[in-house]
Amino acid sequence: MTTDDQTRRAYWAEQMEQGYAMVQQLLAFPVEESGERFASLPELAAEGGVEMLFSTSKIAGNLDRIYFMRESLAREVVEIGREMNERGWVLKIEEGFRTLEMQGQLVRKPSVFDAILQKCIWENGGEIPPVELVSRRAIVMVANIPKIGSHMSGSAIDISVFHRGGGTEVWRGNAYLEISERTPMRSPYISAEDLENRLAITAMMESRGFMHFPFEFWHYNKGDAGGHLLTGNPAPCRYGPVNWDPETNEVTPVADPMTPLNPLPVIEKEIAAAFARAGGSV
Repeated sequence: MTTDDQTRRAYWAEQMEQGYAMVQQLLAFPVEESGERFASLPELAAEGGVEMLFSTSKIAGNLDRIYFMRESLAREVVEIGREMNERGWVLKIEEGFRTLEMQGQLVRKPSVFDAILQKCIWENGGEIPPVELVSRRAIVMVANIPKIGSHMSGSAIDISVFHRGGGTEVWRGNAYLEISERTPMRSPYISAEDLENRLAITAMMESRGFMHFPFEFWHYNKGDAGGHLLTGNPAPCRYGPVNWDPETNEVTPVADPMTPLNPLPVIEKEIAAAFARAGGSV
């Protein structure tokens, strides 16, 4: 292993451990669910004459992405989209609200799970990692417990940004969804120009209170446990994980927000499935 590879591996492990420490804080953070309803981002953008883009791919399996979030937050996102238009950019929403089913399937999605497993094997010196390590890394990259998943709270979006007119992406070092040592917002393994783009986008998001998740350059959230932690606000947050009824637009708190969506035996089976997909080697 080269010195550069060792340095990258150490950085990845350090960032993931910092992320895991944040997960522990999120699990303990108080929530006083507001019951605020959802609003459609595409509808609000159309009504406001704001040019925005929305991913057309499936989240996992045959599950369509849901471009809804808490109503007050959705209105602010559209205003950010308007400001980006004025700058010559177009905001693309990659992800909005996720149901528990969607989140659980996303953890097991082959392209996502295999990427996490490959990084764990790399981190573990090429050896098969223990299931606990894979679970520990996966919980940072794809929240496996409702309490820590701001998408399940309807308070987060994953985004990309494109140049208006030309259609090319405002490049941030990688396209969404990247899982590597280049993924943290301030990764030293991207160019100065890529970092400048990340920080310019982040400044526009954070000017309206949408804080960036330090370990994913595409994720922003507000009003939930993560938002409060990142702004130093100790008060109970307004948004926790909810079940949303699209017919009535009512939200109800998730009954068991601390229960893993994929417990260790499931993660262990997914590791075996990943090796089978790769013909015995990942």
